[in-house]
Amino acid sequence: MTRLLVECTYVFEHPQVNSGIQRVVRNVINQLPDSVDGVPCLPVVMLKGKLYRVLRLTPPDAPIYNALTTFGARLERLSHRVWEAQQRLQQRCSSALLRGALYALYRPAALALFSVPLRIIGLINRKQMAKRCVPLAHQPGDQLVLLDSSWHADFFHLAEQLKRDGVGIVSVIYDLIPLTHPQFYDTRLVQIFNHWFDWIAHAADGFVAISATVRDQVREEVTRRLGPTDANARWFDYFHLGSELDLQHADARVEPKLTSVFETPDPVFLMVSTIEPRKNHDYLLDAFERAWAAGSRARLCIAGRIGWKCDALLARVRKHPQLNRQLFMFNDLSDTSLEHAYSHARALVFPSYVEGFGLPLVEAMQRGLPAMGSDIPIFREIGGEFMAYFDLADPQSLADLVGDFERSGHFPATRNVADWQWIGWREASAQMVERTLHHVLHDATSEARQHAHCP
Repeated sequence: MTRLLVECTYVFEHPQVNSGIQRVVRNVINQLPDSVDGVPCLPVVMLKGKLYRVLRLTPPDAPIYNALTTFGARLERLSHRVWEAQQRLQQRCSSALLRGALYALYRPAALALFSVPLRIIGLINRKQMAKRCVPLAHQPGDQLVLLDSSWHADFFHLAEQLKRDGVGIVSVIYDLIPLTHPQFYDTRLVQIFNHWFDWIAHAADGFVAISATVRDQVREEVTRRLGPTDANARWFDYFHLGSELDLQHADARVEPKLTSVFETPDPVFLMVSTIEPRKNHDYLLDAFERAWAAGSRARLCIAGRIGWKCDALLARVRKHPQLNRQLFMFNDLSDTSLEHAYSHARALVFPSYVEGFGLPLVEAMQRGLPAMGSDIPIFREIGGEFMAYFDLADPQSLADLVGDFERSGHFPATRNVADWQWIGWREASAQMVERTLHHVLHDATSEARQHAHCP
């Protein structure tokens, strides 16, 4: 009997992380149907070489444990930033002796400040995990859907063993940006992602992307790596993401500093994304500086956790003459605060160079907040005639959109965002399952028919 085993290992181990992929995984798992057309759908994790069924995706609401988990997530991010800084110093040193000395200093410091505390937190987490999952025996005909981010995972050997035992493998692909735009990432991450995609291209029986745009890119890349014959033996599909913010709490407070941003009659333009080069915040600042120079009273509110390769951008914001006047930045907003921002902003602005989907666009537009975005294929797929688009080669094009909207009150899109409709996470989860099963069951039926007609 076929079962869909939907993998969510990273989110299970890091329940407090709330960035794009983690938000998708958590919502899809929480809305996962028990079964579709008689096929059971089970959330699973792969830990220490074994398969487990998830009983509870997030840990119980224990304040001390939650605080420890949050601290661990922040410590992990800090560790990554320190490692990045150490790498930059290494690259700038022309002396091999000096590079060796820097590395010798970095290793014990990183061990004491990051590795040991993170290992202790990991041990505590593993004790909690025993209450949240139970061992699961796989069986031939099962389909393992790799929903979570897995390029950094250590379960490839287990996945290969499952495949040898008759389990199908389906890979959910969020984007191929580390391959198509490697300049936005560290060299090591690009190498890891490239190695992972080569593995998954050979291992997977099918691919489910989060947009038609990414689906077509995946098909092209798999064909390039495997050749047309092997690529045609696999299937390719997509589903779209939902829009609800699921981590809101009735008793949670909106951050007071955020509330004050919206207390004046001046329009607030909101940018929601991780702070990293691909999101193009420099372009955003260039455009708003031009708008402010032309007399605009618009406020720009940037919301998003600090990512990578963004030191120069952060320095620019912190030294900006309009900071806390017409320019505001928040790096750790709760979903409750983010909902407030979506509800009170005049428009969303999203100047990203490249995306797999663009979740903030859907979150904003589903709430009636009009969106201005870069003129890239994925935004056209999602926003269609309901969005306003600007030219990434010309910041003045965004400045003009902001100024015209501020003066006229008429949003410069062909159609009104009030008429735009999108699916929720329940529909998104069902869409992923149904489209996966369509291919899995259709392929099984076709294969059975072929065998039936063999002499």
